[in-house]
Amino acid sequence: MLQHAAVTFFAIFLAELPDKTMFATLLLSSHFKRKLPVWLGVTIGYTTHVVIAVLFGSALTRLPEKPIQVVVGILFCVGGAMTWRSGADDDNPESGKWSASLSNARVVWTAASVILVAEFADLTQLATAGFAARFNDPIAVGVGAALALSSVSGLAVLAGTWLQRRVQLRVIQRVAAFLFMVIGVSTLGFALL
Repeated sequence: MLQHAAVTFFAIFLAELPDKTMFATLLLSSHFKRKLPVWLGVTIGYTTHVVIAVLFGSALTRLPEKPIQVVVGILFCVGGAMTWRSGADDDNPESGKWSASLSNARVVWTAASVILVAEFADLTQLATAGFAARFNDPIAVGVGAALALSSVSGLAVLAGTWLQRRVQLRVIQRVAAFLFMVIGVSTLGFALL
């Protein structure tokens, strides 16, 4: 269980770092100047996506094993290719016009809504579903993914500009893509043997 949570955490954390929603979180945080409500809203949005992904992935485990492994392997390979190909230029999400006079509850709701819209069918949501199907351990996968996404959003809120100056997003993107491809190829290998 701990191993499944750790693998999920590492893969999702790396994949989400160069993602557009990390930059949306940076923009939300810099606009509202209230870190805790932004982080809470973003975490609520991410957790909603994790629950949906884990439920979908768990439903896949009820189907025949070999075809599901092939589908999961293909999903990870496609996700790896998409991550490799996508540029690190997703740092310009639309921030909209936000009122500085909004209540903390409204800031939480706004941040959650932005993430819910931006993350729907995102690579990390599909990867979470794939991990849930592959490991057949929905709680560990859900915890690992939720902690990874919450951690990335915390980094974006607290230290996003520092991270951007010191770690090239292209490097993070390549490591995540490689990890997804390794998982995809190994899953396909086990399915076809």
